[in-house]
Amino acid sequence: MFSFITNKPFWVNLLVAVLLTFAIFFGILQLLGVITNHGEYLKVPSVVGKNTKDAIKFLEDKGFDVMIQDSVYTDTAKMGIVLKQLPDPNSTVKINRTILLTVNRITLPLIDMPALEGKTLNFALEILRRSHLKLGDTIFQPDFMKGAVIRQQFRGDKIAPGSKIPWGSAVDLVIGSGLNEEPIPVPDLSGLTFEEAKILLEQQGILLGAVFPDADVTDTTSAFIWKQVPPVVNEQKEAIMIKPGQLMDLWLSVQKKLPEDSLIINHP
Repeated sequence: MFSFITNKPFWVNLLVAVLLTFAIFFGILQLLGVITNHGEYLKVPSVVGKNTKDAIKFLEDKGFDVMIQDSVYTDTAKMGIVLKQLPDPNSTVKINRTILLTVNRITLPLIDMPALEGKTLNFALEILRRSHLKLGDTIFQPDFMKGAVIRQQFRGDKIAPGSKIPWGSAVDLVIGSGLNEEPIPVPDLSGLTFEEAKILLEQQGILLGAVFPDADVTDTTSAFIWKQVPPVVNEQKEAIMIKPGQLMDLWLSVQKKLPEDSLIINHP
């Protein structure tokens, strides 16, 4: 049966075996090239900023496989868009390469409501900011805990610490205004440093509200007050009254400057 092999010289059989091995190896390489699309490359297009569904369809139509690697949330970008892709745009990759996408969520994440009761208003505002929440209404209520949060509310109801609340929600705070509800004249803070103004406000039981430094202010402590709300007087030059526990907003400048229409009043 194998006489056609045994009747041949050894070197002939060896040559045939080598050629057959080479042919099989070459055939396997060719087959792998077909299976893996060897030699076919594509340039990765940019889909950052595109709607996630549109980006996936666009990449698949271009011959890429697509996988959502991560779903995060950032409030500085539109919901449901692509935030990042890997490989980077304009990279050259083989066809059927998987593109990994990081996308912005299409629903707001839920976060834990922080515990604000018993904390000063300024501290509570900082906690809200760090927790990706914002201040809603401030309601002042007579209480011996002057200037402190005595209740936290969400959508009109008291909310307990640890309760789940959507990212970016507005939280209402009930603030203790002290037991003295007698109004006092609004103090004139113009020309004072920010540090001096805070001490004066604290002495009179007035809470510090929003602070708006000029663009060139780098050290708020030594900056000067040039505007306040509420002001000292109204348009009729009548003194404005304020109750202890209410808020006062301040504007800061690196130099002393007074509004042109300001009324010069001795500082207490």
